[in-house]
Amino acid sequence: MKEALFARLDQLFPELVQARRELHKYPELSHQEVRTPQTIASYLQELGLEVKTEVGGRGVTALLRGGKPGKTIALRADFDALPIQDEKEVEYRSQIQNVMHACGHDIHTVALLGTAKIMSEAKEELHGNVLFIFQFGEEVHPGGAKPMIEDGCLDGVDCIYGAHVASILPYGLIGIGDGAIMAAADTFDIEIEGRGGHGASPHLTIDPVVLGSQLVVGLQTIVSRQINPVLPVVITVGSFVSGQAANIIPHTARITGTVRTFHEEVREFIERQIEVLAKATCEPFGASVTYSFARGYPAVSNHPIETNRLERAAQKLVGPERVVRLSPVMEAEDFSYYLQKVPGTFFFVGGGNQEIGASYAHHHPKFDVDERSMLLIGKLFISVILDELRDQVGGGEMVDSVH
Repeated sequence: MKEALFARLDQLFPELVQARRELHKYPELSHQEVRTPQTIASYLQELGLEVKTEVGGRGVTALLRGGKPGKTIALRADFDALPIQDEKEVEYRSQIQNVMHACGHDIHTVALLGTAKIMSEAKEELHGNVLFIFQFGEEVHPGGAKPMIEDGCLDGVDCIYGAHVASILPYGLIGIGDGAIMAAADTFDIEIEGRGGHGASPHLTIDPVVLGSQLVVGLQTIVSRQINPVLPVVITVGSFVSGQAANIIPHTARITGTVRTFHEEVREFIERQIEVLAKATCEPFGASVTYSFARGYPAVSNHPIETNRLERAAQKLVGPERVVRLSPVMEAEDFSYYLQKVPGTFFFVGGGNQEIGASYAHHHPKFDVDERSMLLIGKLFISVILDELRDQVGGGEMVDSVH
């Protein structure tokens, strides 16, 4: 059965390419998606699935009920774009000014739509159900995952799988990871209020630029001297804004940045310690500090059973030598919220191909990927559907008996 479904997906590839390029031409920003979820819902309704719209806001879900009783497996794709001008010289470049699918969410969406179409043709033979989750707003906190979960999208779900295309992996490779594979992402905001004055009379001022500069350097000692060096941590200052003239010492300075961690106790320590360091750096000189720390997405932590199942499926699909165990990365993903509720795994499918210009990093204005990655994502989804729904009936009976 699996091979027959794979062959059917291969036949569908031209349709998938056309659909992906249409989405790529007309992207929509996070939390502003209107046309995209309408297009998705219409496609799924034509397949005869049980479709819900406006889930958690702008999300779409579709339930495929198998012909035989069993558990429910969920598959998730995201569909929002980024505020980037598309600089690719291709027919399907974005037609929306300063908006672009620069992270592959169009690939994820169409791969899942193709999976839904293929599996809907085989639903009578399934021992269980498949829930297709199409999520809005992943790129901008608060993402769409949390409100969709709060709206009940995981009710009755036993496990979940999600995929992300990766331009840094060559096409044909599949990347997996057990445990924490993507970091928690938080932001901090520090405002230093000093006393402005003439640049020629610094002794009459409390200079927030000097104090802020000391603080920017000092923040790195939290990582290098207060955190166990075997634990991955990033503290990055992304903006330092103060003053407007060369001969004026400003009254205030504002510093903002991001923190990336994997361990909750480290996350909590850094949240406290940034404030401690900011006050210790500034207050002895008479400056005051206003501090805020905003928690973003938690770390993505894969579950072992689902990760091992995905790994076996990937090895069968592309060969063991093309399945790689990835080191954790400091980027974040709100798929983490799903994994806090039900077991599952988040994996990566290579889409890099220098021969077609698909070699730029994610969020680059020339980002693109090999569209055949949609087939790999779809085949892995099909594999885990069949493997998950097979296990409950004694290991292979359902798959082996259907042709």
